[in-house]
Amino acid sequence: MDDWLIAIIKVVCIWVWVLLIAVVMTWVERRGAALIQDRPGPNRAGPFGLFQPLADGIKLFTKEEIIPTKAQKLLYIMGPLLFALPAFSAYAVVPFGDKIVLGGKEIILQVSDVNIGFLFILAIGSMGVYGVILGGWGSTNKYSILGGLRCTAQMVSYEVPLGLALLAIVFVYGTFSLRDISLAQQGTFLGFLPNWGIFKQPLGFILFIVAAYAEASRVPFDLPEAESEIVSGYHTEYGSMRLGLYLFGEYVNLVTISGVIVALYFGSWHMPYIDLGAYLGPISWGIVSFCIFFLKVSFFLWMFVWVRWTLPRFRYDQIMGLGWRGLIPLALFNIFITALFIQLTV
Repeated sequence: MDDWLIAIIKVVCIWVWVLLIAVVMTWVERRGAALIQDRPGPNRAGPFGLFQPLADGIKLFTKEEIIPTKAQKLLYIMGPLLFALPAFSAYAVVPFGDKIVLGGKEIILQVSDVNIGFLFILAIGSMGVYGVILGGWGSTNKYSILGGLRCTAQMVSYEVPLGLALLAIVFVYGTFSLRDISLAQQGTFLGFLPNWGIFKQPLGFILFIVAAYAEASRVPFDLPEAESEIVSGYHTEYGSMRLGLYLFGEYVNLVTISGVIVALYFGSWHMPYIDLGAYLGPISWGIVSFCIFFLKVSFFLWMFVWVRWTLPRFRYDQIMGLGWRGLIPLALFNIFITALFIQLTV
């Protein structure tokens, strides 16, 4: 099988898979909120409300497209596209399993193994802010503009500690490649701990996940779309599938963030204390490695829902203060300690 055909198949499969997870997450979000708040949740469209995402999709596709009279049409239309496309592209460098051998050909379970790994994710992810600010500005609505400005300031602020936390991982593993970092997490650390990034970078993990919540604009960092203050923020004036692109893009971002967390800090497809690849065939191990990775990602996807319906929203000054006066100094301290430890152990 030609390499280009394999690449196309992997791109199509991962796009469909990520989109399917994003659709399912709309149901998980509602059922999770209902569970935490002790209420039924969606239970009319299909058994346990499982067809609710399908009903939502039909509603969004069939609603009338309305553009506000005073909106700047080009910016208004480009906003959702510039937000959704980077979200779907970032997952290309996240490994979602080990490898499969078919007909003597080794196929890695990753769309593209580039040596700049999460730098690509940071670069692509930062483009999403253009979709937010254009959507807010193009709507010509004061609440939308305020939401876009809030999101821009928040994303720029939290990209700094996010990048510094990832820099410490580079110090530990000596590579930017997510696949190389995943492969390096096999075995044990200090003789009894899994050789996972969280045990080598506990502070870095905390910094990363807090900054990731802020980057995804999830509660308690959802000030760009705080309904109690600015209606729906930057997508107040959007409806139909333009609003759907913003909503799906948010869930796809959660899938990407969860995949990066698992690849960097939780051993990717590795199980602690056991090498399943030594007992399984090349095809079955590829499938099992994918399932292990997906189960870990599912845990963090659920954690996003859990936190959203548990913690209250921060004030905006608290969010900015946490980023600049809290996370950035801690991230610099983490880099210093990591570099010192590596220097002393060389």
